[in-house]
Amino acid sequence: MTDTYTLALDRYDRHFPFFDGTLNIPAGIDLTVLQAGETNPERDGAHRHKRMLGGNEFDAAEVSFSSYLMATARGMDFTAIPAFPRRLFSQTQMYVRTESDIEHPSQLAGKKIGLQSFQTTLAVLAKGDLSHEYGVDLRGVHWVARANETVAFEPPEGWTIESVAADADLGVMLAEGALDALFLSRVPGTLGDGGVRRLFRDPRAACAEFYGRNGFFPIMHVIAIANDAVGRNPDLPRILLDLYEQANALSAQYMDDPGWSRQPWARLAREEQEAALTGDLWPTGVAANAANIERFAGYSHDQGLTDRVLTAAALFHSSVLDS
Repeated sequence: MTDTYTLALDRYDRHFPFFDGTLNIPAGIDLTVLQAGETNPERDGAHRHKRMLGGNEFDAAEVSFSSYLMATARGMDFTAIPAFPRRLFSQTQMYVRTESDIEHPSQLAGKKIGLQSFQTTLAVLAKGDLSHEYGVDLRGVHWVARANETVAFEPPEGWTIESVAADADLGVMLAEGALDALFLSRVPGTLGDGGVRRLFRDPRAACAEFYGRNGFFPIMHVIAIANDAVGRNPDLPRILLDLYEQANALSAQYMDDPGWSRQPWARLAREEQEAALTGDLWPTGVAANAANIERFAGYSHDQGLTDRVLTAAALFHSSVLDS
């Protein structure tokens, strides 16, 4: 008998093995891998996070780590494996106007800062880093968030949160002076000639400093699994984690070839990165990501998105806690 499952992923290079047939999928498992984007549609559509956490559309899917924590805290019917498809440093995703005199995050105290949503993982990370790394009182900031929250929540008391339209162009708002800064998981269309620059003049150095202090590349997304799917096959979390580790190992070899990427200096960039950021930036498993998970869970609680600091035991299926 064959068990059939759907897995929705974004089309990143580290996911190519899921799409090109190079994974050793166990006998008896029929895995349909869907190319589903979040902000941009792919072959199988967009809005992957809401389709999973709000609509139970997939058996497993890549979702916002922040929204997954919120779903778990609210007792929603999901579990997860410690596989993290997307990571970002907040230091590369903080933006100000080109002519702004803001040169350091500590200068954002009391300012008006835009967010794509209050609970977006990058927004939670950047807010948390603003407080933890740079000493800014988050309750003293005027936050401007688009109204497109994946998991419903009550805004925390003591915060100033202004809601704007879900399709508001935050990059334009920043360029026109309606915002003092912007924390965004994508690159605003106004970067460069549009009147917007990154806050850090040398974002690579800022990321390296963060990594040196903390020792991890911050998690953005996680692989969530519907409890119904696990009920049909209790081995599914371990199977998916094993497949993800296979894909991780295969994709790590891609840039050994200096002509693999269409970017002419991609291999040079990799060598520069490895000199600045030593160690495995993309580990799977609970143990290798413990500090990363703990830090973000604390940020989520501090920002009123969860009612407690969630532990790995609460977030991941019991069969993979020893990973």
